[in-house]
Amino acid sequence: MMKKMSISASKASLVLFLCQMISALDVPLDSKLLEELSQPPTITRQSPKDYIVDPRENIVIQCEAKGKPPPSFSWTRNGTHFDIDKDAQVTMKPNSGTLVINIMNGGKAEAYEGVYQCTARNERGAAISNNIVIRPSRSPLWTKEKLEPNQVREGDSLVLHCRPPVGLPPPIIFWMDNAFQRLPQSERVSQGLNGDLYFSNVQPEDTREDYICYARFNHTQTIQQKQPISVKVFSTKPVTERQPVLLTPTGSASTKVELRGNVLLLECIAAGLPTPVIRWIKEGGELPANRTFFENFKKTLKIIDVSEADSGNYKCIARNILGSAHHVISVTVKAAPYWITAPRNLVLSPGEDGTLICRANGNPKPNISWLANGVPIAIAPEDPSRKVDGDTIIFSHVQERSSAVYQCNASNEYGYLLANAFVNVLAEPPRILTPANKLYQVIADSPALLDCAYFGSPKPEIEWFKGVKGSILRGNEYVFHDNGTLEIPVAQKDSTGTYTCVARNELGKIQNEVQLEVKDPTMIIKQPEYKVIQRYGQVSFECIIKHDSTLLPTVIWLKDNDELPDDERFLVGKDNLTIMNVTDKDDGTYTCIVNTTLDSVSASAVLTVVAAPPTPAIIYARPNPPFDLELTGQLERSVELSWIPGDENNSPITNFVIEYEDGLHEPGVWHYQTEVPGTQTTVQLKLSPYVNYSFRVIAVNEIGRSQPSEPSEQYLTKSANPDENPSNVQGIGSEPDNLVITWESLTGFQSNGPGLQYKVSWRQKDVDDEWTSVIVANVSKYIVSGTPTFVPYEIKVQALNDLGYAPEPSEVIGHSGEDLPMVAPGNVQVHVINSTLAKVHWDPVPLKTVRGHLQGYKVYYWKVQSLSRRSRRHVEKKILTFRGNKTFGMLPGLEPYSSYKLNVRVVNGKGEGPASPDKVFKTPEGVPSSPSFLKITNPTLDSLTLEWGSPTHPNGVLTSYILKFQPINNTHELGPLVEIRIPANESSLILKNLNYSTRYKFYFNAQTSVGSGSQITEEAVTIMDEAGILRPAVGAGKVQPLYPRIRNVTTAAAETYANISWEYEGPDHANFYVEYGVAGSKEDWKKEIVNGSRSFFVLKGLTPGTAYKVRVGAEGLSGFRSSEDVFETGPAMASRQVDIATQGWFIGLMCAVALLILILLIVCFIRRNKGGKYPVKEKEDAHADPEIQPMKEDDGTFGEYRSLESDAEDHKPLKKGSRTPSDRTVKKEDSDDSLVDYGEGVNGQFNEDGSFIGQYSGKKEKEPAEGNESSEAPSPVNAMNSFV
Repeated sequence: MMKKMSISASKASLVLFLCQMISALDVPLDSKLLEELSQPPTITRQSPKDYIVDPRENIVIQCEAKGKPPPSFSWTRNGTHFDIDKDAQVTMKPNSGTLVINIMNGGKAEAYEGVYQCTARNERGAAISNNIVIRPSRSPLWTKEKLEPNQVREGDSLVLHCRPPVGLPPPIIFWMDNAFQRLPQSERVSQGLNGDLYFSNVQPEDTREDYICYARFNHTQTIQQKQPISVKVFSTKPVTERQPVLLTPTGSASTKVELRGNVLLLECIAAGLPTPVIRWIKEGGELPANRTFFENFKKTLKIIDVSEADSGNYKCIARNILGSAHHVISVTVKAAPYWITAPRNLVLSPGEDGTLICRANGNPKPNISWLANGVPIAIAPEDPSRKVDGDTIIFSHVQERSSAVYQCNASNEYGYLLANAFVNVLAEPPRILTPANKLYQVIADSPALLDCAYFGSPKPEIEWFKGVKGSILRGNEYVFHDNGTLEIPVAQKDSTGTYTCVARNELGKIQNEVQLEVKDPTMIIKQPEYKVIQRYGQVSFECIIKHDSTLLPTVIWLKDNDELPDDERFLVGKDNLTIMNVTDKDDGTYTCIVNTTLDSVSASAVLTVVAAPPTPAIIYARPNPPFDLELTGQLERSVELSWIPGDENNSPITNFVIEYEDGLHEPGVWHYQTEVPGTQTTVQLKLSPYVNYSFRVIAVNEIGRSQPSEPSEQYLTKSANPDENPSNVQGIGSEPDNLVITWESLTGFQSNGPGLQYKVSWRQKDVDDEWTSVIVANVSKYIVSGTPTFVPYEIKVQALNDLGYAPEPSEVIGHSGEDLPMVAPGNVQVHVINSTLAKVHWDPVPLKTVRGHLQGYKVYYWKVQSLSRRSRRHVEKKILTFRGNKTFGMLPGLEPYSSYKLNVRVVNGKGEGPASPDKVFKTPEGVPSSPSFLKITNPTLDSLTLEWGSPTHPNGVLTSYILKFQPINNTHELGPLVEIRIPANESSLILKNLNYSTRYKFYFNAQTSVGSGSQITEEAVTIMDEAGILRPAVGAGKVQPLYPRIRNVTTAAAETYANISWEYEGPDHANFYVEYGVAGSKEDWKKEIVNGSRSFFVLKGLTPGTAYKVRVGAEGLSGFRSSEDVFETGPAMASRQVDIATQGWFIGLMCAVALLILILLIVCFIRRNKGGKYPVKEKEDAHADPEIQPMKEDDGTFGEYRSLESDAEDHKPLKKGSRTPSDRTVKKEDSDDSLVDYGEGVNGQFNEDGSFIGQYSGKKEKEPAEGNESSEAPSPVNAMNSFV
């Protein structure tokens, strides 16, 4: 039944596997190699352990695995083999172990409940999946019960029980009214974790008959509805206040067990009048910072990601002015097993050793058991190379038959962990992965790297040969890398040839040949030269190159390191760049860049553009080049050069510059030799040995430099010993046990003869030891191995060639490699200077323990916690570095009133030493930050309510708040300033005895014992008197009212229009306008002018099902506008079915029609008696059916709705117009949440049992209603008419 996997799929699986495994072998990710290697199965994808499925959809149980050869799959169900061939509803996906159980074509999900496990097997072992428990989701109906009305005395507590049906998974509970609006909740009225609705005390406004509990089942996408609960509150005078009593939990103490990593939810709901306030504490400790949250008006304590440290006693305290009540919840945190060290895949060669380690923790401690290929290891086939030692399997001298997949199971009473890890024993002869006869090309005097990528098991040994029958390569001129690569640090022309790589292990030998070609470097033999050109002239730069004949060069010209301007005046030739009609903007640096596939060279020259001479009478120009160069008096170290000057072009020659070319070492490159005054035409030149000299002369005047003269004849000086030794000799270790000696090599000009080499000598300083010397090729580095850690050495490097040695070199002092420091600084002390600054001292470490160059000390410090309860914990570590042997430092930028830790470490060139023990210190209090917000609400004639948030950074213990305020008149003058001190535990204040219709400015800040923090300011206005007439000012210092206002903007929306109404306070004869737009859109507001001074307006032409924003303004009142309101138009309906039989206007219309018909009948009777006829039917047909008009189009208000049937019977399907509010409208301010939010529009319907099948998850297909035996299917449109 299973098909073989394709080669490409297998290769991809192996790539993933080889990237993740821990093995004794380094397996290259070579596609051809991966196709050939065997691999035991590995589970790559599986369904979750607890798998709840939708009973209406096909069940897909995932099981994917990789391996070589591709694995086959089998399943068990409830511990026994599951033969899928015998069940026509079950199929397995090709090249996979994934099962598909066909439920949509007749299968029953309940028949396939059980525990499933997948096994993937090939010739190298078997891997198994977790136990996958399949359970179909359930959404049972609400049990019928007779609900008695609740009659409650005002001020008493009340609990409305929900008792939802037990589903799988459990439902989500919420309370709504019969208009499908969320019931408002507060500190007084809230829903508990069990779904019940709790009233700490009832008020007369709680009286209603439509408290409805809904249960939403996500998996089956249904919403079940409980029968409405009636509550009637009767008043008694006076209302008795009561101290708090806990409604839940009951008693004084309770216990709770939670699992590690879960969310801990603790709840306390109290009764009492006034409404109690809930506070939570942890006895003997603090609530964990960053993980603690308060929900449901602080009645629920939520701690996320709990651990064993969160165990303890949590106390909730309910308090009002009459007293308090408390409850202690003892929390115990247990833990399902979790990994400490999960077993990792192991790849070994025959005869090697290895271990599989499986370590887990939990509470209680989990039990560890092993399986081999899915079978308990105690009854698995014997393997002499395997030994089980608790949580470890030890493998010794493994063989190919030892390959297997092992399973580690860690379990306790709260769960289990299962991990597969294979042991793959590979015996493979050597393979060389580098292509045969691969060609490598390098430039002479640069490094060459020849690859020999290989694989084998056991790991092969690699050897290199030059030529087909050459000897094995050894010596300092070669570097052999662990990955098989051969490095030639300085490749010469004679390095060209064939190189052979040989790989061998006990299973075989293989070799591969590669080719190396060493190319001549690319050179610019005639470089562009400095030019001064007159404006509108023509200039040319030369760039003549010499390159290896087998390489193809490309030449690029740049101006000021950028591309040449796109201008036809710039002409690029083969060896030059010409600029025609030069302008001032052509001034700059021009660079010639020559690139080949192996190297790149460049040369630059500056172009200076000067103005043309004012008159053509005298032309000043650069001099002409000298000519007739002649060499005389040739000696070994000197020669005399003479020349004839060229025309000076009306500007005297100031000096001559002599340059030379070394045709032996650097052909085409000219170097500065010397310069002489412009009156001199001969010069005695000093020469160096072993140089093939050519000379040229350049004349210079005030205008610029001439072109170089033609080169002189060549003169080859004799060879000699080197005159100088390498410079910049250094000795710096790269590892703790070596000394790397480097120097700047001599140039060919400095070599003085052929066969340049270096004699490198070293000895340990201050130790009676002889010099150790070695002669190396023309390189610039030598590594001395096996040295002690960080000791001084005397070093010297001497040049030599075929004729002898250079003079004795000077000695330099170097050091062998550094290692990490051994000890930490001691006696660390901290002196806190102020709330944000501290000084730290420490004792220096002994220099002998530094084991390197002392670079300084690093101080690591971090904030442990804030001493203010509201602050969050910061764990970011900060680092300050103090250079040199410094023993103190300042720590700036600390946070006040916080606990810090620090440690000190010594630093050398290798890194950091161990840290000193952590030192704890605390910063004192500081001034707080500004309060987090200041909000002013509930304005009346003479009072304002202020609410504020505590400072984000209290920086100490708050002692009080300071409130200052003063009135502002219409000329923005400030009145007298009043100051009030408020206790720190307050968060609101009602200011009374204020002036009516007056603007006030408020200044608000917090205080600690240190002082006052920064302040926050706000402005607010008291309202006018009810009559809208401004009262005269009374008393001194009072100011006049400022502005009118528009408030209480309300909306009533239909599909395509909405009624907007508002309240206005201010001068008469205001001209209003309404602005609106789509909520969340960045489009401009649309504006509609209100006719007259009405306080309502109808917005038409709106889009159904769209959220709009709206605001109202008044013309000519300084742009005064109301705050924004948001409303949503109703969804588009297929039709409007409205019960208008009981509408008043409809009854009146019907009476009028009846009267008219009666009159027509009388007239008809009279005319019949006279022999005439009257077309009654045509008149009747002229009247439209009023039931097709759901709304009154003249004013945009809603038509009335009324239920056609009684709702008294239990579990009846909701009819059109049922359970609407008493005013027949749904206002947005009543609730921001409705059942439409759960159903995504109108795609929902009610069953006869009252359940709501809402398609809120996006399903469009029609689902059969569970338990609905009515012959009449409820209409989703009818059911949703209540939302209009």
